[in-house]
Amino acid sequence: MLNRREWLELTLGAGAALGLGSRLALAAGPGLLTRPIPSTGEQIPVIGLGSAATFRTVAQGEDVAALREVLDIMVARGATVFDTAPSYGASEEVAGKLAQELGITSKLFWATKVNVAARGGGADPAAARAQIEESFRRHGGKTIDLIQVHNLGDMPVQLGILKELKQAGRIRYIGVTSTSKGQYAELERVMASEPLDFIGVDYAVDNRDVEKTILPLARERKIAVMVYLPFGRTRLFQRVGDRPVPEWAAEFDAGSWAQFFIKYVLGHPAVTVVTPATSKAKHMIDNIGAGIGRPPDAAARHRMAEFIDSLPSAG
Repeated sequence: MLNRREWLELTLGAGAALGLGSRLALAAGPGLLTRPIPSTGEQIPVIGLGSAATFRTVAQGEDVAALREVLDIMVARGATVFDTAPSYGASEEVAGKLAQELGITSKLFWATKVNVAARGGGADPAAARAQIEESFRRHGGKTIDLIQVHNLGDMPVQLGILKELKQAGRIRYIGVTSTSKGQYAELERVMASEPLDFIGVDYAVDNRDVEKTILPLARERKIAVMVYLPFGRTRLFQRVGDRPVPEWAAEFDAGSWAQFFIKYVLGHPAVTVVTPATSKAKHMIDNIGAGIGRPPDAAARHRMAEFIDSLPSAG
């Protein structure tokens, strides 16, 4: 049986040999796992695509062919969750245009955010509504799957607007995000008191603080969890350096470091979807591979964390 790395190399090699370009993504492979959104039971793929980091950098340039290929590949392989934000430079605008050009807008689970600059101690409701309408324009559809309040910005105003739009049927799901440990206490308060469908948080094998209270609370409150930064941006890759992936990672079908890192996160039962950002097709395929095959169990996750903790910190 091919391991994940061998399968990836074979897929890439066959596609290149046949001159298929982005169509290499259509090579047959095992299915991508899905998990339910707790508030409705709707199944979504466990791997998605974020649009910060390198995606954002490429989107700001003139040649966005690489991003077109990444979006084409992710949908062809069943990874339909796309996470963006108005604050991610040109990412939302460019991705919306590319999705429309590719004819995949309706196939994507489109997740964006709202967070306008506060004035006089609070967000301007008119500015927040205008930002949301601009996101609708960029998306090009009548309904957006998910909009979250970015970094817990002025919750009474901005979450209140999202509730209205969900009630009106323009937004299917609402939530809040935070990637700041200093906001975790406030995040827990909001999770416990508001009718959220999603939260978005940072989580990685070397960044496990959300395991203490936030992830258990998400399970208790039946809130879906979207994970950002499963690689700690590039921190984890720097930490492992040129070391080979441990042989025992084959026990949970991880054939690359990217898959190792993502599978650790997916091994937690509260996690619904992981959205690493990339602007390269080969990395998109590799990331999707983490959502195929066996996830690590609790014992394997403990071993993974111990292994990473034993390595020198990056930098």
